[in-house]
Amino acid sequence: MSLPDGAEPFVPPPYPYDRLGALVHVASDHAGGVVDLSVGTPCDPPPPEVVAALGQSGTERGYPTSVGSPQLRTAAARWMRRRFGVAVPEAQVAACVGTKEFVASTAWFLRLRQPERDTVLGPAVAYPTYAMGARLAGCRFVAVAEGDDGLELDAVAEADAARAVCLWVNSPANPSGRVSDLGHAAAWGRAHGVPVLSDECYAEFTWDGPAASVIQHGLAGVVSVHSLSKRSNLAGVRVGVYAGDAEVVSYLAEIRKHAGLMVPGPVQAAAVVAFDDDAHVEAQRHRYRHRLGRLVAVLRAAGLDAAMPEGGFYLWVPVPDWAADEGAASGRPGAWVLTEALARAAGLLVSPGEFYGDSAVGFVRVAAVQPDERIELVAQRLESSAHPHLGRAASPRVRAAGR
Repeated sequence: MSLPDGAEPFVPPPYPYDRLGALVHVASDHAGGVVDLSVGTPCDPPPPEVVAALGQSGTERGYPTSVGSPQLRTAAARWMRRRFGVAVPEAQVAACVGTKEFVASTAWFLRLRQPERDTVLGPAVAYPTYAMGARLAGCRFVAVAEGDDGLELDAVAEADAARAVCLWVNSPANPSGRVSDLGHAAAWGRAHGVPVLSDECYAEFTWDGPAASVIQHGLAGVVSVHSLSKRSNLAGVRVGVYAGDAEVVSYLAEIRKHAGLMVPGPVQAAAVVAFDDDAHVEAQRHRYRHRLGRLVAVLRAAGLDAAMPEGGFYLWVPVPDWAADEGAASGRPGAWVLTEALARAAGLLVSPGEFYGDSAVGFVRVAAVQPDERIELVAQRLESSAHPHLGRAASPRVRAAGR
């Protein structure tokens, strides 16, 4: 069968983390195995009350509501009021099957609503699913550079704004940890008639100042997206919520209902318990802050310029000169040189920056998602490493670069 003029078949690119497969084997050669800090997968247990709720709801026999049960939507609204000081009507809160699914599908659904628009705006350095969601929707993805206070939206071309089906923002940002001016993003979106979708799955882990949400700047024209994966260590059950603009939330809820997107009933019941408890989140904040601080010390001792993020649980570490030089000489990106060096020297698996955008090639991302004893194992391995630029063998000049 011939394709329509100009059409090309979609061939999925390699999944970013699958590209680390060879280095998993390299890192696993160490006694004690690989210490995987490449993916933001929680390692700590969810609250036992949440786990118990999964088996006690009695909802497994019937189909769950796609928009979310009244109990879930009310619990999520209660949490938003406690955390952000914003009263969101239950009708403007809805459930999603984990927020990655929501990120990947929403551009497509919104383009059905405005087929004359064909552009998704989003961070230039970001979680890769924003761009993939645009591609799945048949849209252009226009990357917006990040400044000190968030996306440089004033630099977006008027022609791109006029074609935009949505703008994605992410604060605290993955991978950089930067906290954005969400009020500026909300105002820009309203001025240009572009829905602002704010991915706030790391909002509970904001280290510089209180947690923030785009809905604190009004509900019109904005949708905040929240996940229990990170907040409550529930990545395996796939549940999140979105809330904000009445018309956008209603539209998405209706179209998602037709698509059969439903959070399982027992999971919805467990999510109610999770949203209603803040104590376990505070405990998790302490764990991540401690791990981040320890990782900063470990990596700085190894000659890397690691620093605490403003939010999130990732370190965004610049590639040192020696790795960039070695990469230039061998025709490889410096981030891959550093990633391989850490795997060989310490059995440590991290993510090269190119996973998060073409302008991120000078960094690696390190996720603080292993127990303390595994981080200490990395510290021991680096201290005893014979690598010429990492650990004990690193020269004083290289160590000083990690100021």
